[in-house]
Amino acid sequence: MNRHYFYRGFLRRICSVPVLILTLFTLNVVSGQQLPYQNPDLKPDERASDLLSRMTLQEKIGQMNKPTGFQESDRELIHQGKISGLYITDPRKSNELQRIAMEESRLGIPLIFGSDVIHGFATVFPIPLGEASTWNPELIRKASEIAAKEATSHGIRWTYAPMVDVARDPRWGRIAEGGGEDPHLNAVMGRAKIRGFMHKPLSDPESMLYCIKHYVGYGAAIGGRDYNTTDLSERTLREIYLPPFYEGIMQDPMYGTAMSAFNDLNGIPMTANEWTLTDILRDEWGFRGFVISDFDAVAQLIDHGVAKDTAEAARLAVNAGVDMDMGDAYIKTLAKLVKSGELDESMIDRSVKRILRVKFALGLFERPYTDLERTKHGLLRDEYIKVARQAARESIVLLKNEDDLLPLNKNLSSVAVIGPLANSREHLLGSWSAHGDVGSVVSVLEGIKQAVPDSSVVHYSKGCTVSETDTSGFKAARNLARNAEVAILVIGEDRDMSGEAASRASLELPGVQSQLVKEIHKTGTSVVEVLMNGRPLTINWSVEHVPAILETWFGGIRAGPAIADVLFGDYNPGGKLPVTFPRSVGQVPLFYNHKSTGRPPSDYKYTSKYLNTPWMPLYPFGYGLSYTTFEYSNLRINVDQEADEKFPAIEVLVDVTNTGELDGEEVVQLYVRDKVASITRPVKELRDFQRIGLATGETKTVVFDLAATDFAFYDKTMSPIVEAGDFEIMIGGNSRDLLTQLLTIGNSYQLKTTD
Repeated sequence: MNRHYFYRGFLRRICSVPVLILTLFTLNVVSGQQLPYQNPDLKPDERASDLLSRMTLQEKIGQMNKPTGFQESDRELIHQGKISGLYITDPRKSNELQRIAMEESRLGIPLIFGSDVIHGFATVFPIPLGEASTWNPELIRKASEIAAKEATSHGIRWTYAPMVDVARDPRWGRIAEGGGEDPHLNAVMGRAKIRGFMHKPLSDPESMLYCIKHYVGYGAAIGGRDYNTTDLSERTLREIYLPPFYEGIMQDPMYGTAMSAFNDLNGIPMTANEWTLTDILRDEWGFRGFVISDFDAVAQLIDHGVAKDTAEAARLAVNAGVDMDMGDAYIKTLAKLVKSGELDESMIDRSVKRILRVKFALGLFERPYTDLERTKHGLLRDEYIKVARQAARESIVLLKNEDDLLPLNKNLSSVAVIGPLANSREHLLGSWSAHGDVGSVVSVLEGIKQAVPDSSVVHYSKGCTVSETDTSGFKAARNLARNAEVAILVIGEDRDMSGEAASRASLELPGVQSQLVKEIHKTGTSVVEVLMNGRPLTINWSVEHVPAILETWFGGIRAGPAIADVLFGDYNPGGKLPVTFPRSVGQVPLFYNHKSTGRPPSDYKYTSKYLNTPWMPLYPFGYGLSYTTFEYSNLRINVDQEADEKFPAIEVLVDVTNTGELDGEEVVQLYVRDKVASITRPVKELRDFQRIGLATGETKTVVFDLAATDFAFYDKTMSPIVEAGDFEIMIGGNSRDLLTQLLTIGNSYQLKTTD
């Protein structure tokens, strides 16, 4: 027993003496000898081992317990060492509770405060799907660094992000929270966010611990219905769904954290899946951090039908490798399971040591409290808002611009701004907006008014709501449009239509918004459609009839000015789609890196296609226009074969020229196809990209270096290999319009499992 902490806590409970005086008194009464776990000069492993040896079973289980919410009765549990962490964003409250843990509990183990800081804290950036549309990992790293600075100023040292679930089905609401349909883009964006969260050494008070989620396969929910079953081959799991997690875990395999997913995978729920949580995550990848369950997911093993009661659910989860329960299953049952012999205490020790190691690495034992001076000045700084505006700008994708309607002339005499989202602040925050406040948001209407001179009259009409069927506002909207030089229609989904538990069976514009678009189009006024949404939408009529369309997602606190920047030419859009836009929900799932099949689509009847709609998407993955034009030329490949047993150095070069009249940015994308392999391969796979800026008339040579992993796949024995043969190297501005060059690799190469 740590007598120092015992006596200090005892005296504080019986006396109403200030903590500082009490601590000085007890230091004189109790030996000041420092225990090994209190020594910051020792390694986290050593400190964790020493502390673990001093803990009772109940205290160990307490470190595995993270309640789903805070109740006043939790104060006593904290005092008893039975709570490991909490979800609290008020720094004064967290300091108050931390003081109980540090000064009144027997061993003085600090709490860890976590929150869903997904795309910003107070400075809210575009939703992650919008962030992925920037194809700019350095910008997203900066945004996540800002999120970490703001969140840690309020006591949050742990974020349940990034989400790197590959999402090929836009019906799934959580597609909004990740990087879209491609494993490489997800991996790059996830890695950038982790580097931003942990922009300083982990022990620094401004650094925020990541929690990569949802491990694994959650994005493959059948029917796009949240929490639903997933059924994936090991090949698809390893080639599509696992790579972004591996890349994220490798950012800090020693002290990172991961969250187990809600879904079952091939019959075994992820919270009880030893193969994924232990065999792959720990044994193959070498992960040494800890795993937390998703919200109440341990107890939900009963609903999955693999556990008869809470105790069995807890036993399954602990044995599988879930170290911390975001619920109450562990605290209720683990002590009984150990005492009855149904669970070996060594399994408890395994999890607790992992948790303690991370807490020591975070520096919580040395700096458990939040500096309230940082809290006063830590949010919404001017430099943060500037990055938010730039992130919103770069996330905007120009889908259509017929006859160069955009950019608009700022000196228009009258502009009609119409639509249920035009004057919204709330919806721009998107889902999981953390500490975001509507008062910090600038709407599209406000952004447009700020952008145009006083001589331009801006009229506004809501027209309709997002999801209701009332059309009584159409008349006023028509009248405004009829008398304006241009009508800007701001439509889409509301923020609650995407995110968790927000699956949609239809991808059409909700409510009567499609009718509103048609009514405004009838006026003959030029129309610009501004979409706000958390998933791809089927906007076929608009694509056919509306001259200009912008996809802006939910762009955060400065989406309004950013959209105005694009509308009026203060910024030339360069965003690209991170996900395919289908023509119909009947095409879903639809993704660019599909297999060819034995009968690829053609004019012949008996091929893989539909009778009533084209099989190709409305807009392909990687697509996005600019106010200028780019020409790709002179694709070439340099191969340096140093030795037969060593994979050659492969350099791919392409010239990109800005052939238009405006400076602009282009995302140069490189895809690879293995033409003939022992296992069927996708028609193309994204392997690298660069976002570049080009002045009008400028040409740049873009260089990519390819490694063995860019050509590898899992063979019949599920071993990674590069097979000798021909590969197509494809480069362009989207996944459809590409230059192609053939590359021949003369030898086969066996790779390590984790390559």
